[in-house]
Amino acid sequence: MSESESLLYSPPVSYTDSSFFVELSALKLNILKLDTSYQDIVGYYNFSALGKDQPPSINVSDKSFKGKTELLRQIPQNSCFLSYGKLFNVNSIEEFKNVNKKDLLSESALLIWRMIQDKSFINDPVVLSSFTLLSYSDLKKYKFYYWFAFPQLQSEWLHISTISSISFNIEGETFNQQFYIISGNKLVTLSELFNYEKDHLLKILFIDTCSYANTASYILRNFLTALAYHNFHNVEIQVVKVTQPKLNFTIVLENVNYNTDFYSDPSYLPPVSGWEKTSQGKLGPKLANLSSLIDPIQLADQAVDLNLKLMKWRLAPKLDLKKIKDSKVLILGSGTLGSYTARCLLAWGVRKITFVDNGKVSFSNPVRQPLFNYDDCLNGGSSKAETAANNLKKIFPLVDANGYSIEVPMIGHPIKDELKEFKDYEALVKLFDEHDAIFLLLDSREARWLPTVLGNAMNKIVINAALGFESYLVMRHGCINPDIPIDDQESDRLGCYFCNDIVAPTDSTTDRTLDQMSTELFVSILQTPEKQYSKHIVIDRSNILGSLPHQLRGFLHNFELFKLSSNNFKFCTGCSLAVVNQFKKDGWEFVKRSLNDTTYLENLTGLKKFHEDAEKAALMMEDLDDEFDEIDEGIL
Repeated sequence: MSESESLLYSPPVSYTDSSFFVELSALKLNILKLDTSYQDIVGYYNFSALGKDQPPSINVSDKSFKGKTELLRQIPQNSCFLSYGKLFNVNSIEEFKNVNKKDLLSESALLIWRMIQDKSFINDPVVLSSFTLLSYSDLKKYKFYYWFAFPQLQSEWLHISTISSISFNIEGETFNQQFYIISGNKLVTLSELFNYEKDHLLKILFIDTCSYANTASYILRNFLTALAYHNFHNVEIQVVKVTQPKLNFTIVLENVNYNTDFYSDPSYLPPVSGWEKTSQGKLGPKLANLSSLIDPIQLADQAVDLNLKLMKWRLAPKLDLKKIKDSKVLILGSGTLGSYTARCLLAWGVRKITFVDNGKVSFSNPVRQPLFNYDDCLNGGSSKAETAANNLKKIFPLVDANGYSIEVPMIGHPIKDELKEFKDYEALVKLFDEHDAIFLLLDSREARWLPTVLGNAMNKIVINAALGFESYLVMRHGCINPDIPIDDQESDRLGCYFCNDIVAPTDSTTDRTLDQMSTELFVSILQTPEKQYSKHIVIDRSNILGSLPHQLRGFLHNFELFKLSSNNFKFCTGCSLAVVNQFKKDGWEFVKRSLNDTTYLENLTGLKKFHEDAEKAALMMEDLDDEFDEIDEGIL
């Protein structure tokens, strides 16, 4: 009679705590990414908490990723046996289905077989219970597909006898290993195995992790295969069921292949089984659906991050998502441009967005502006800035969104209520100070002047976007670098929105498709070491996300896009050194004078003199033309 006919083996059942999948999802998002290499994990069997008729139950949790030492600190002492595992987490459900399960099981079994062959198993018998976990994590839906493989290497033994008890007295014994050698009236660790004669009866005490009658855990099968390979002749196994002592039994077996060359082929691998069955007794994976257990807000948070990280892993590995996420963005204008920009910023992972607008939601707004609906128009209309912020939170609750009803002081509009306008000015300066990047999306050109001055004076990223009937402009403002002497920056830096009113931009490249708009331009700025001080870049891939142009000008009538660049205008009323220095010196007084006196800025910047000189030059040219005409007439 073979041992397989007299001794039954109980396959293990896996118990996977939800914390395991939470840790796996974090590992996948933050460390593994697209890496599918094997990851070490550790599980354990609790042999001291078994009820009647229970299979060996392996437990894995978030601590399984922490390693052997950490797990031992978390589980009951002298009550559990560890089990080493390999996690194979794939990137798609198709890959999960297409994995060759037979080959994967054989690879796992081969690891055990090699440790049997080189005798290393005697120093750490835990390797005999090694397992592999195949998994796929659907992080968008929080579903986890997984399948355990517990390799069982088969060998041939003849059954000699079975006794329904054990002879060794285990009273007072504690067990921190699953196998012991019985030497007289004491227990010896398995590390002494090869000090015993192979042709003598070897007595083994086996601490079982299942509580079925006349049945042993599958791990014993791997141990017997190790004894068979190393040519032990006879073995007596005393099976101990700690919580069910009445089910203890002893079995004596004889090695069928003793003193033969059965294992002489170095490429030989014993027959292997071991894929875990479902609760219905069929071979197949398990599914853990944690979506109902996880806070929906946490699900939304992870889903947003996942989309960005997938893009990073596959397309732009050097993309710094943390810089984007940590950026604090101020949006001036909550209308069409402001609404869509905010939505795009959310998609890029920005978590701090503040709106500034002094308008009310009107009935014409919701059809064009996605952050408003019909109810926002009722009763005279709600505040656009505050409503935009509140509705942004409804889209993504974790965004830190706020709205402020502030009227931005406008150049060319004299002050009427100084106290109110001063408060608006102070509030605007405070918001600039608290944010890293500013989007100028206000309706009028005049309203963009003060934010332009503030952006340069406070060294902020400033992105300007404007729509015409059939054209549009997206540009980033040049910025005075505080690390460079200010007198050296009078020229040779990128211009602002107001510079282009005086000097037409030059065309550096044409006919390129539009793949980056205002938010993408913002993200590209963050990826460069120079940030807002970056030069005009049009060579693809010189930046992580490709080009970093100064301006994008598009024309819908002929579907053209131009990437343009222009240096700052020395006499610019928005970013010249004269304006920035005067603002830093006088603050509100400078702003007040600029608003009330239409000639002040022209005199301050030298623009008036520039115009006068230009007019003089034009008159001189006219005089020269007259002289040349007279000369020509005389000659003729």
